[in-house]
Amino acid sequence: MAPGDGGMGAPQRFHIITQGCQMNVRDSEAMAGLLAGMGYLPADSPDEADIILLNTCTVREGADDKAYGRLGELCALKRKRPGLILGIAGCLVQKDRERVRARAPYLDLVFGVHNIHRLPELIRQVRDGCLPVYEVWDRSDRERSLPTLPALRGSGIRGFVNIIHGCNKFCTFCIVPYVRGRERSVPPEAVVGEVEGLAAQGYREVTLLGQNVDSYGHDLAPRRDLADLLGVVHEVGGIERIRFTTSHPRDMTPKLIRAVAGLPKVCEHIHLPVQAGDDRMLRRMHRAYTTAQYRATIDAIRAAMPQASVTTDVIVGFPGETDEEFEGTVRLVNEVRFDVVNTAIYSPREGTPAAGYPDQVPEAIKRRRLHALNQLVGRIAAEVNHTLVGTRQEILVENLGTRGGVIGRTRTNKVVTMDGDAGLVGRTVPAEITSAGSWVLRGRVDAACPA
Repeated sequence: MAPGDGGMGAPQRFHIITQGCQMNVRDSEAMAGLLAGMGYLPADSPDEADIILLNTCTVREGADDKAYGRLGELCALKRKRPGLILGIAGCLVQKDRERVRARAPYLDLVFGVHNIHRLPELIRQVRDGCLPVYEVWDRSDRERSLPTLPALRGSGIRGFVNIIHGCNKFCTFCIVPYVRGRERSVPPEAVVGEVEGLAAQGYREVTLLGQNVDSYGHDLAPRRDLADLLGVVHEVGGIERIRFTTSHPRDMTPKLIRAVAGLPKVCEHIHLPVQAGDDRMLRRMHRAYTTAQYRATIDAIRAAMPQASVTTDVIVGFPGETDEEFEGTVRLVNEVRFDVVNTAIYSPREGTPAAGYPDQVPEAIKRRRLHALNQLVGRIAAEVNHTLVGTRQEILVENLGTRGGVIGRTRTNKVVTMDGDAGLVGRTVPAEITSAGSWVLRGRVDAACPA
């Protein structure tokens, strides 16, 4: 019997639930590709699936709660259908390990972020009755070579490509180095091969992914960097737009800024997490730059690309943060005027240094600060976006809107809604921006655009 054969000639189906960042989205695409290679077909919902995999995030406590809550829902489904294979993967597994099995003993399969390529063999073990199947490589195993995995992707327009795995920064608030391991760059020929495959399938945009893409290539021989990689990816025919995320202020070099400014396919959008606007907080976070250095990097980006959008991440209520230090973050946000600020309340992550700091900020204070900061960033975003009203932008149309019309993005990664039909999806069209809010622009397709 083929792995995906239900026994009566009917292929079995899988459903993957993805939580967390774009890295997890790409991991889920790899899982889907491996299952498709075994003969399984994708299912639109868990109710239709014979295999359900939950790919988890653990960046904040809320992500853990969300994952365990979803497992509880899936447990009810498994009670109704005992033959259902239920598995969990991702960063929560890497962090909690045995705790996952203790909290969810009904799981058939538990595997870590470094074991994705083993999924076909693990599924076979489950089907052979070896229950439960548990495989989470420990830290010493993370230095194994990175296999090239197939992918089953959900969109034919924008694709994600991993270029570096893991992180060496060890910020005191961050669990990523402990669950994803040390940095390992993907060889440029493998990156280019995956991008060429996407282009052949009709994809128009690629995003190069990593916890810290700016560190790309330091572990390769000969040594390369992200600017070099952007140059070779730029030569792939059929790809119209190239993006990359996430960057680290310490590693944003003048060479990289010049590459973004000089390569026509590379979009003028840089996501550069600052995390705090106070130097003492940055030292406690182990960020390895000062607010002055961060501002200088922003100035260099805007000098090279006045039209660029700059987005960031900010943590509110990091241990020991005083009112004055929080005001330093407010001042920085006011001065830099980011296009988007992703804000979050500090959430202790077990195993990270900051979780053990004695001067945790009370929850009520953190929430008050978050509210004040969100009010500010929303106002600034609206003001920044309003300057685009009346301008002409190139919009890559990504999909149909749920309430009619179409949705696309500018080169600077701003979401734009427009009137139009399915014939526009996948096309890059000129449009005039007619109105703007904090997070979404409204546009009108140029009447001269051919149908």
